Amino acid sequence: MSTTALVLTVLAMGLVTYLIRLVPIALFTRLKMPVWAQQTMRYVPTAVLAALIVPELLRPGGNLDISLGNARLLGGVIAIVVAWRTRNVLLTVVVGMVVLWAVQALF
Repeated sequence: MSTTALVLTVLAMGLVTYLIRLVPIALFTRLKMPVWAQQTMRYVPTAVLAALIVPELLRPGGNLDISLGNARLLGGVIAIVVAWRTRNVLLTVVVGMVVLWAVQALF
């Protein structure tokens, strides 16, 4: 692939990515979303985060593992409790990682 073709490809990909993100923003600024849709959209970040994290907690290595030997699951459960009780993101991450490393060191 020539340098020109590579540069044009990268620029085209950047433009497409930009447009994909711009169109919904431009549409939603002009349209009034129904109240039920606005209320539902508040849960999207939580649902996406859960969809990314839960499989890694329950299926490390691709196999279902719900046991005390699953360091990721134990770290995740402790992190959930810390997040629920303290509402402190930094503390949640630190405690979750410390628990993960400690369980990995023990097993």
